[in-house]
Amino acid sequence: MKRLIVFDLDGTLAESKAAIDKEMAERLSALLTVARVAVISGGDWPQFKKQVIDRLPKGAKLKKLSILPTCGTKFYQYKKGWNQLYAENFTDKEKEKIISSLNEAIDAAGVRAKKTWGEAIEDRGSQITYSGLGQKAPLDEKSKWDPHFSKREKIKKRLDDMIPEFAVNLGGATSVDITKKGIDKKYGMFKLRDVLDIKIREMIFIGDAIFPGGNDYPARESGAFSICISGPDETKRVIEGIIACLDDGKFKKGFIDDKS
Repeated sequence: MKRLIVFDLDGTLAESKAAIDKEMAERLSALLTVARVAVISGGDWPQFKKQVIDRLPKGAKLKKLSILPTCGTKFYQYKKGWNQLYAENFTDKEKEKIISSLNEAIDAAGVRAKKTWGEAIEDRGSQITYSGLGQKAPLDEKSKWDPHFSKREKIKKRLDDMIPEFAVNLGGATSVDITKKGIDKKYGMFKLRDVLDIKIREMIFIGDAIFPGGNDYPARESGAFSICISGPDETKRVIEGIIACLDDGKFKKGFIDDKS
């Protein structure tokens, strides 16, 4: 039986940095009536609140929703309000080394954009994120900048050599996410297992970057059944299918094979 459905955010529940639309909000609310839900993504807590939480309809079962910002390096649960369970923050020295290395890798790769919208490098406490066109870049520009991840792969290759003690993953439309080694979406999946007392085989992970080097890939490496989607519209159809299966009990009858 599947008890927990885990989602990536940007590119999965919504377009990059955009809020979930009304249709997605309604589907998530409906899903919360039949299963627990979690969202793990590279954004920090304010981004989750703006993109997801504030868009959910009144009466949504928030106590069944877990939020894991910065690729699982933080964990929030709702009781009488939203509470942070942990945060795997960098030290000032670690941040300095990461940001310096990141700037060097960007220039060495020759992919620094001439025009940006907002800051390109963001300190999220437990994660340093590089956005190729800046944090506030319009979606149409972001979708054209690195659709096949080739620019970011050049940055990642250099960073893997320069700062091997940290984890470097690619996600979203223009992002490179850097966290402590071993603290990524796989770490987040295991935290969900421990905090919620739900086995990995009872989870489904849904994301758009489930490929080696993608920031969703570590979630798949946790052993959870994973579904790679092409965008929010496909996610809506997947949610509809999951709700239908949970409602009529097919999951209990092995509707999804954990080994597939």
